[in-house]
Amino acid sequence: MSAISSRSLDNGYVWLGAYFILNLSLTLYNKAILLDFRYPWSLTAIHTLCGSVGCYLLYALGVFTPAKLNDNENMVMLMFSVLYTINIAISNEPCICGGKFWKERQNMFHQVIRAMTPVFTVMISIAFLQKSYSRKIYLSLLPVVMGVGFATIGEYDYTVIGFLLTVLGTVLAAVKTIVTNRVQVGRLKLHPLDLLLRMSPLAFVQCVFYAYATGELERVREFSSTNMTLSLASGLLINGLLAFALNIVSFTANKKTSALTMTVAGNVKQVLSIILAVVIFDLNINVTNAFGIALTLIGGAWYGNVEMAEKAKANAAVLPTTRPSDQQSTTASEKAPARP
Repeated sequence: MSAISSRSLDNGYVWLGAYFILNLSLTLYNKAILLDFRYPWSLTAIHTLCGSVGCYLLYALGVFTPAKLNDNENMVMLMFSVLYTINIAISNEPCICGGKFWKERQNMFHQVIRAMTPVFTVMISIAFLQKSYSRKIYLSLLPVVMGVGFATIGEYDYTVIGFLLTVLGTVLAAVKTIVTNRVQVGRLKLHPLDLLLRMSPLAFVQCVFYAYATGELERVREFSSTNMTLSLASGLLINGLLAFALNIVSFTANKKTSALTMTVAGNVKQVLSIILAVVIFDLNINVTNAFGIALTLIGGAWYGNVEMAEKAKANAAVLPTTRPSDQQSTTASEKAPARP
């Protein structure tokens, strides 16, 4: 029984499923929270504070052991924390700049731009990591990206700053996903909790500093003095704990799958969030939107099937290279004369 459970926990697609559930939950929760608490840097600070406290508790309980890093590697962690902080805050910012949420078309435009994340991931991986992808991978990405476009098509409404922040956030999301994968499977091979432990406190300090520099902390203080209720405070705490759980699952899924898989999963998550918005927020969609939703889900399933087939093929190609050597060593040992 323990062997089956450990094998399940080692399956990247199990973690990917958990990532879907938590990501959708946090996305909907953020939309609800930001209706009342419209301070993205402070909300990000709550997320990173919960991540810091949670990681320190798990470290104290002996759940993981932090790796020893040199000065250059610690500098990499610092730069990664800056990327992480900006990426989260910018992903929240466009929803606040226009003051409109699920029922408004500018959020649809935001999702169309974010749908280009897999494309940016492929371009960055090819340009800087010299990675290559098969033709089937490229073809499977087309319905995913096009599907989100059809799912969100309409009379888009957006501001210039919202557009620029969305594009920047899309590029940063691709970079963050790639870097997250590299620091966990590359030379550093950090445990997901180790990575979160190093990153969260730095990101928290950066969020608080930027919130102070932009005057957001003062606005939060004024807001809290008159509008902070026990219900809202509890909601912010639960939101932070949910973000902490999502970070753990997201990092683990990234480590066990790939950066491109995570960006495709993010696109499918966006479409699923539209479906939930239809149910929860009574969002109206037309036939074109419904076609886009179906196209994205089909594309996501196609990409997953292609990736699994290519991994199985790669694993099968590795086995024959080891078996002949094993057979040769066995044959040699059989032919060797027995020593007294």
